[in-house]
Amino acid sequence: MTLEPGQDEKRMRLRYAGTCRLCGAALPTGTDAIYERRSKTVRCVTCDAEPTAAADGVAGASARREHERRKEAREQRIRTDHPKLGGLILALSDDPQSTRAWQGGAIGEEILAQRLKELPDSARVLHDRRIPGTRANIDHIAVTSAGIWVIDAKRYKGQRPSLHVEGGLIRPRVETLRVGGRDKTKLVDGVRSQVERVSDALADTNTKVKGALCFVEADWPLIGGAFTVNDIDVLWPKLLLKRLTDSADETIDVDSMRARLAAAFPPA
Repeated sequence: MTLEPGQDEKRMRLRYAGTCRLCGAALPTGTDAIYERRSKTVRCVTCDAEPTAAADGVAGASARREHERRKEAREQRIRTDHPKLGGLILALSDDPQSTRAWQGGAIGEEILAQRLKELPDSARVLHDRRIPGTRANIDHIAVTSAGIWVIDAKRYKGQRPSLHVEGGLIRPRVETLRVGGRDKTKLVDGVRSQVERVSDALADTNTKVKGALCFVEADWPLIGGAFTVNDIDVLWPKLLLKRLTDSADETIDVDSMRARLAAAFPPA
């Protein structure tokens, strides 16, 4: 193991397979990689990492920690229950889907965070923010001259998000989100709740807060595809960046608003 110049990093040979948080490349067991202590993530030795201000948070950090916690708990349980065969069982079996989902969620947040770096220098983005009094977190809060956005990153690789509508004339109109044909409207409800929390924190400013579900690596059609469900935009990273910079609101003081939100929603 070789220590890197940064105190938060070390170069090491991976004991477990991982994924580079910057380029998404698979890093097999035994690969030399850079381990980032604060976020508990790894990256390729050839990928350059830009330092992230601690106050802005680290995208996917809490999901990474939960994935590692579950992974380590499973390993310890199996080795305790099967002292002689534990290593073999671990080598021949995968983590349960409920554990892998946390890793996938972290990757989705990290991918979107990389895209959000394309925003103008005047924009400010907070990552992985804790909602005080709850166990929930907000993936990203973007503060730009076009407004404030609460953004939830989702990684449903190869699956297509779609809008399903029932009623409208005689019966009340009901909008639901489908992903790969399955009802995922609870994801919309989650973002709506986050928007309400951020709006409450800024209630005295009368600032409108918008919400977005951004699907990375999804199966979006070549034409169209984006839609709105119960006031939440459902879209992909490139279109999200356009929405974040579409128009300017001269009443928003980006830096002061970012500082206020950073205090209200600390890093997770």
